[in-house]
Amino acid sequence: MTIKLSDEAIARITAKTGRASVPVRTPKRWLDFNQSLGTGERLCLGMLGWAFFLLSWHFAAQLDLAPARLFPGPSAVFASLQGLFLEKAFAADVLASVIRIVISFSLAVAIALPLALLMGSFARINALLNPLLGAWRYLPAPAFIPLLLMWVGTGDTQKIVLLLMGVVFFLVIMLADVTRQVPKVLIETAKTLGGGRRVVLWTVVFRQCLPGYMDTCRQMLAVSWTYLVIAEIVAATDGIGAMMMRAKRFVHVDDIMAGIVTIGLLGLAFDALFRLAYRRSFPYLKGQH
Repeated sequence: MTIKLSDEAIARITAKTGRASVPVRTPKRWLDFNQSLGTGERLCLGMLGWAFFLLSWHFAAQLDLAPARLFPGPSAVFASLQGLFLEKAFAADVLASVIRIVISFSLAVAIALPLALLMGSFARINALLNPLLGAWRYLPAPAFIPLLLMWVGTGDTQKIVLLLMGVVFFLVIMLADVTRQVPKVLIETAKTLGGGRRVVLWTVVFRQCLPGYMDTCRQMLAVSWTYLVIAEIVAATDGIGAMMMRAKRFVHVDDIMAGIVTIGLLGLAFDALFRLAYRRSFPYLKGQH
């Protein structure tokens, strides 16, 4: 009589007896915890997701849920996008929007990073600023549009300030949370070795937090893009939002959706740049992003 033992039973017997046996082979599953995917597999799955989205959009446009003029399919939207770039100087609008995003977000980081570094490092500064800045997070930035129009006019300054207000308060609080995650043992070791507050703040806390700072900024940049159309629909002559408002007057839904697609593609491009900078700046964290 022959008794066949499963791999799990062999593993238990080996653990009890301490004797070596044939390695247990765990069956591979398509969905499992702590999986690591190769670049090719990630690329294929990403393309599969986009293909599913575009096909769903195409078939939804064929169902006559709304007139074709009000709900164009992907082919009509991408044809409109091509026409915008080739015939309507849409590139200038895109450049104007990108400049506003870059300037406003750079100002937000320049303001938020020093405040967050101090708030996350020193309890008294955090107790002083956190209640104030935390409350400002709940004030909707678009509500300040009438005030900004009266204070700074209708030019680029108004749009940049609105984009700045949309992210800077969230950015301060989130970067401060990253700062608080520095292991206390690192700070105590630096102090034991004779490091003063300025040295510890710069050489230990700031450098330890750099990867987290960059990742947080990457996430908050997406929020900045969501405020772009709001900033550009009021008294704007250029920009993606201004183009979408001009298209609305003539019910050019394909142009409006082309503008939405453009913002999405630009957001993905900036996200990819942040990821590339992250990998180049912190190669020892390879595999986390």
